[in-house]
Amino acid sequence: LSPLSFQSLLFLGLVAAVCLGLNLLFLIVYLICLCCCKRDQDPETKRPHSCCVTWMAVTAGLICCAAVGIGFYGNSETNDGVFQLLYALDHANQTLTGIDSLVASTTLQMDGGLEQHLARLNELLASRGDYVQTLKFTQQLASSIALQLQGLPAWRGVSADLTELSGQVAYVEYYRWLAYLLFFILVLTVCLLACLGLAKHSRCLLVMMLCCGLLMLVLSWASLAVDTAAAVGTSDFCVAPDKFIMNQTDDEISAEVVHYYLYCDQSLSSPFQQALTVFQRSLTTMQIQIQGLIQYALPLFPTAEVQEQGTGILIPPSAPHSCLTPLFPQKDLLGVQQLLNSSESSLHQLTALLDCRGLHKDYLDGLIGICYDGVEGLLYLGLFSLLAAAAFSTVICAAPRAWQQLAGRERDYDDMDEEDPFNPQARRIATHRPPRGQLRSFCSYSSSLGSQSSLHPPAQTVSNAPVSEYMNQAVLFGGNPRYENVPLIGRGSPPPTYSPSMRATYLAVTDEHVRHRGDFPA
Repeated sequence: LSPLSFQSLLFLGLVAAVCLGLNLLFLIVYLICLCCCKRDQDPETKRPHSCCVTWMAVTAGLICCAAVGIGFYGNSETNDGVFQLLYALDHANQTLTGIDSLVASTTLQMDGGLEQHLARLNELLASRGDYVQTLKFTQQLASSIALQLQGLPAWRGVSADLTELSGQVAYVEYYRWLAYLLFFILVLTVCLLACLGLAKHSRCLLVMMLCCGLLMLVLSWASLAVDTAAAVGTSDFCVAPDKFIMNQTDDEISAEVVHYYLYCDQSLSSPFQQALTVFQRSLTTMQIQIQGLIQYALPLFPTAEVQEQGTGILIPPSAPHSCLTPLFPQKDLLGVQQLLNSSESSLHQLTALLDCRGLHKDYLDGLIGICYDGVEGLLYLGLFSLLAAAAFSTVICAAPRAWQQLAGRERDYDDMDEEDPFNPQARRIATHRPPRGQLRSFCSYSSSLGSQSSLHPPAQTVSNAPVSEYMNQAVLFGGNPRYENVPLIGRGSPPPTYSPSMRATYLAVTDEHVRHRGDFPA
């Protein structure tokens, strides 16, 4: 990276750190204001803001789910772009390796195998000066081809750099993709923990929710800083990729060759055009010379064996076919012809590989992958980080209100009267307490003395019985969770848990009480 780019990335990191500080400062101010408002509020008018906590939890959950969805899409887009770049790098590397392999094999054929065959032919055809001149001319053409091939750029260093770059990019991308996948799972886990803590009204879960929310808030802003820095750095490369590539390959490849592959302008001639033209012309001339030797020099050796059909070597019919002698001229000429045919095939392959369209397509595919899909994915990941920070800020704001609501519920629960017969806690206590002694009342109850409908208590006792005595009887007979065992005389309406028999008893006692009051003046 250039010093300017490094300063830009450092500035973006500082901006993310400042945003994190402002976010934490806002949360601290919010918590302080919440505590002050709670202290100044009248205790009798304090009410837990359950609706506010519920909506804050719902909002945080929705934002969290949306953030994770956007994050998965951005992570997938970035991964696709990077793998498109890796594919382009590998294909370009194969092209450059193929060029070096063809150049090396063709040069070896011209300097090694062809030279050996021509040396033996010089010995066999030494008596004919014109044939010797032809062989020397062929040797000069082979040397010219080898010289032209040596003038081609060597891509070995560039291929090694591309291999190293591809390995590093694949390594970093694998762990980046895996880290974000784990981050998404962690975000969903913390969000689920927050919902569980708010639903269960558990202090332990609320404390864990608050701590995990702070941790995820810091991680979200750190992720935003990394994504923004990566996006800006990649965009800086995408603005002028040609300058970056020229600076990297200036020591190994000429600027003309790099410009040819980067822009692939068809109006300009290829820098390899002259070398390939000389190669083709020299190869064609060599093939003509060797074909002439096969046609005119073989009849000078009457002991030569006739080659089987399909070899391409034409032997005049006048040559004798009966003798079996060593085939030195024919074998060497056939070997030279095979080498020239192989070199012609290598020439066509080399021409196709050196053409700018193949490498230029790889160059464009790599740029599209990293500059479009990659940068787009990084931007979506940055949006995910912002939404995750907003969601966990909401969770942190909801935690104190949930704690206040939980404290209010416990205070109200402690204020409930244990002697209240309609208190579920009093029923549980009465169930587990041992039975008390018999309490005197206006009537007695015994399950062995008949049904409850036969009870006819005196009216005077009913009118003067204290309410606490009825309450004690309710506690005494509160073991049955479905029905109350003793009617509570004096209340305006029967409780809804009376059995049908007790309701009849209550109505009978109430009528007797009304008639008794009607006999005495008020």
